[in-house]
Amino acid sequence: MKPLVYKKSRKVRGTEPERHKLHLAKGDTVRVIRGDSRGKEGKILHVYPKQFRVVVEGVNLVKKHQRAAQPGAESGIIEKAAPIDASNVMLLDPKSGEPTRVRRRRDQDGTIERIAVKSGQPIPRVR
Repeated sequence: MKPLVYKKSRKVRGTEPERHKLHLAKGDTVRVIRGDSRGKEGKILHVYPKQFRVVVEGVNLVKKHQRAAQPGAESGIIEKAAPIDASNVMLLDPKSGEPTRVRRRRDQDGTIERIAVKSGQPIPRVR
């Protein structure tokens, strides 16, 4: 009798995971609109477009047990911000400081500018 062999599922080469269009960028100030940290504001520290997630400072803090990597280093329990879904945060309007949706407008030189829907003010990109 022939032994039962399970074939591994093959990963198709050359295909990139789907990237979501994000209205957010690193350095933007946002407010959390859903979840345990609802109402908190903070700056975006990291953006993960493939997972559609962002890391906001002071939001979704988790405790991590860290071992000393070198003999002189310190070990212990540290708190760090974990990623949250990008749909749970909204950009803040530069004029009023309230959460707003975002429109995009292309300038004459071809650069895309983000516009706050509530006030019509451009939202600058932080570099």
